[in-house]
Formats: sequence, structure tokens, C-alpha cells
Amino acid sequence: MILTRFRREISVAAAYALLLILLLIFAPTFFKGNQFHSILVSSAPIVVAAIGMTLVILARQIDISIGSQFCVCGIAAGLLARSGLPMPAVAIGTVLLGAAFGAVNGAFIAGLGLPSIVVTLATMVILREGLRWWREGEFVRDLPPEFQWFGLGQDRGQMVVVGIALVVFAAFAWGLRNLRAGRTVYATGSDPEAAFLAGIQPRRVTLSVFVAMGALVGLAAMLHSARFAVVDPTAGTGLELAVIAAVVVGGVAISGGRGTLVGPLLGVWLMATIGPALVFFRAEAHWEKALQGAVILLAVAADGFGRVRRPHATV
Repeated sequence: MILTRFRREISVAAAYALLLILLLIFAPTFFKGNQFHSILVSSAPIVVAAIGMTLVILARQIDISIGSQFCVCGIAAGLLARSGLPMPAVAIGTVLLGAAFGAVNGAFIAGLGLPSIVVTLATMVILREGLRWWREGEFVRDLPPEFQWFGLGQDRGQMVVVGIALVVFAAFAWGLRNLRAGRTVYATGSDPEAAFLAGIQPRRVTLSVFVAMGALVGLAAMLHSARFAVVDPTAGTGLELAVIAAVVVGGVAISGGRGTLVGPLLGVWLMATIGPALVFFRAEAHWEKALQGAVILLAVAADGFGRVRRPHATV
């Protein structure tokens, strides 16, 4: 029963194990140095963003604007820090900005009933081109010493970044399983009409998951930006592809209503390991994006094939 329920999570873990075995055989130098430590730290912001994307996809929606939101929130974090605000205020401001972006998406999708793919495509372009016009590719420099690694130094700062990501993951994983709010997300994604008849407001749920998505992107941008002495305005380019790939390969059904947060966590680590692995396999770097696209296609196809084979199964 457990194997059936968590078969996608187990398959991701098996795929990760297979990748590590291949690296051990063909590129054993991968395991020398601090590769896993670097992967853990660099993937922490992606884990936070993947939590938000999981909520959105569970509710039968999608958000492809998160890369642009990430870029703008990162720049905002740098500018707020440079203005002299203390780091807690910088973090809160960055999260609130992300939540505002999510609220705008949610208002159009939940309030006006517009398709999420169209709305988030539009906001992706607006934010990306607006940032390009505003910053013209200029980095945010001259940041205060307490910005990088939150002023704790690299070792302790890395522990804080990873710790925050894991605490957020644990909180949302528990909430999805135990709180009524979590169950309403599953119910809305499974069948919005049935959820409405059961007393759930699907539009309110949709708005809430997009606000949560934006807030988590803001937090992810803060965690990422704090790793560096300058803020790169292109840091979030391609983030949406990496996050969606990690979520769907982790077993979250693109049709909504099914999945856990454990699968996306494993998916993030798998996708984060593929990039460095390609270097050790002496493959071209552009294959990483191609593999991410292939992973999304295969995961969606597997989900669709499963639904065709089980047309009467409940979700």
C-alpha cells in the first residue's frame, strides 16, 4: 500500500540513486571535495520556490512568472539593504513584494476567471522587460556587510539558508497533511465543483495559493541574494523551468489534486545534481535545460498515461 501510494517519490529516489551510481562508475572525482554541500546550499532557494509551485499545481493552476518575480524581488532586497534597513526588515519587505506579485496573478485568475498560463505569461514578460528597462542589466552593488550571508559569515550563513528552507518545507508539508487549509487545496485541485458543494470557496483557495507562491518566491530570492556580495538582475532566468520540472518529476499531478512535498524535494535535489554531473560527464552545459524540458514532458506523459489506464480511479 505504501509502495503504491508513494511510487513516484520512490521512483525519483531510485533515479537519483542511479545517477549517483553512474557518477561513481564513470566520474568518481564527483565525490571528492564538497559537491554535495554546494548542491544543498545552492538548491535551498529552489526548494522554497518549489513548495509554492506545488501548492499552485495541486490547486490545478500554473505559474510561469516566478523567474521574473525572483529577479525583481532579488533586486528589491539589494536596494532595501543598501538603503540602510536592518536585515529582518529587508527580508519582510522582499517577502511582501513577492506576495503582492502573487496577489496580482491571483486576482486576475481567481477574480476574473482567466487562465493561469495566460496571466502568468503576461506578468512574466511585464516584470522581465520592466526590470530590463529599469536596471539595464546593472547589478546592485555597494551592499552593507550584513547582507551577504546575513552578516554571519559563510559557514554559519550557509547553515541558516539551508535551515530556513528545511523549516519552511517541514511547516508546509505538515500543513498540507494536517490542516484544513491543506485539504482544501487538494479538494480544489481534484474537483472544484465538488469542493464548492462541500462548502469550499475554490476562488479563495486559488487566490491564496498564488499569494503563498509569491511570498515563497520572495523568500527564495532573499535566500539566493544573500549568498553573494552583489545582486544579479538575471539571477532568476530559467527558474520556472527548473521548479516545474522538479515538482512534476516529484509526482505532483499537473492535473491537480495529487502529490506530496517529499517528491518535489527529491526532484529539486535530482535536478540540482544533473548540472554538476554533466560537467563531470564532459557534456555541454546547454543539455541541462534540454533535460529539464524532457523531464517535464516525460512526467506529464506518465501522469496522463496513468489517468488513461485508471479512468475510474479517485484522486
